[in-house]
Amino acid sequence: MTDESEDKLGTLRTDPDEQMIVDRIYSAVMEQKLAPRTKLSELALCETFGVGRMRVRRALLLLSSQGIVDLRSNRGAYVACPSADEAREVFVARLMIETGIVRELARGISDEGVQALRAHVEKEEIARNDDDRTEMIRLSGAFHVELARCHKNSVLTRVLRELVTRTSLIVALFGSNRNATCPDDEHTSIIDAIADGQPQAAEDAIRHHILHVQNSLDLEQTQKTEPDLAKILSGRM
Repeated sequence: MTDESEDKLGTLRTDPDEQMIVDRIYSAVMEQKLAPRTKLSELALCETFGVGRMRVRRALLLLSSQGIVDLRSNRGAYVACPSADEAREVFVARLMIETGIVRELARGISDEGVQALRAHVEKEEIARNDDDRTEMIRLSGAFHVELARCHKNSVLTRVLRELVTRTSLIVALFGSNRNATCPDDEHTSIIDAIADGQPQAAEDAIRHHILHVQNSLDLEQTQKTEPDLAKILSGRM
């Protein structure tokens, strides 16, 4: 198991098989392959990953502690399904946290931090040009976690990682293909304001960006899918 696997969810090291299950489900949620309310059958997970029920259950418990999975008594595990009110709360929390992060970064980010952010946006552009929707979705969310990493506050990074994951669930539930990723060029505008040392401009840019994503959602409607769990988690999609 790599340090990257551990860092995804900000958790302690676990059994490699359990961590593999956690990472696959986490990635599938972030990439919006697993929709909210999807039932995570223990039997299907055991067969997909070739492990026993105990490892599957421990992995689901870890995912539940991160808000990615809901465990329902006598009914099993499901991909978490935020309500419209919870969705609004997530965006409020992100606005409060991320505006503070970018203001601080604009007051003193390192050259290495700016380079890391610009390199990340270059990867987004490559994925966009390749029309790689899965990678675009993953990178769009990861950009915001990268902002927190540049702040060098592990608590903020962990909190923002969870909020970004919840946002992915929210977009999968209330959005559509056209708003599955962050709008073009808005990440670049945020970086430019940070690099130019303009705290207010950076705050305005990320506020506009987050509200843009929120306002593109229809919180009165939901998307419903019936995924092939084994195909998604085994990487055959």
